[in-house]
Amino acid sequence: QVQLVESGGGLVQAGGSLRLSCAASGRTFSSSFMAWFRQAPEQEREFVAAISWIGLTYYGDSVKGRFTISRDNAKNAVYLQMNSLKPEDTAVYYCAAKLGSGTYLRGREYDYWGQGTQVTVSS
Repeated sequence: QVQLVESGGGLVQAGGSLRLSCAASGRTFSSSFMAWFRQAPEQEREFVAAISWIGLTYYGDSVKGRFTISRDNAKNAVYLQMNSLKPEDTAVYYCAAKLGSGTYLRGREYDYWGQGTQVTVSS
């Protein structure tokens, strides 16, 4: 069982930065595949970034070169550093966890979700 709590969202101007954090509970965190997804109003959920338990990273096309995902297994945490933010990055950002040894980039593959944190980028 994994419980996830996101933090770090807020309001920022275009071009600014935010760092999201996801605190995880559960002994299986270090072997979990972790990801960030986002969902804007009236839009489908979108894959943002993912990281394997050994630190391999994957990014959605819209955030490549601007966002960085990382994890600290000692602290049971995963982070999303977001730079050069754009108004189209405005969404609720969700942390997700998947227990398994594969590569998981689709939301429906994930077992556990946080409650989400709002990110709003003003123009």
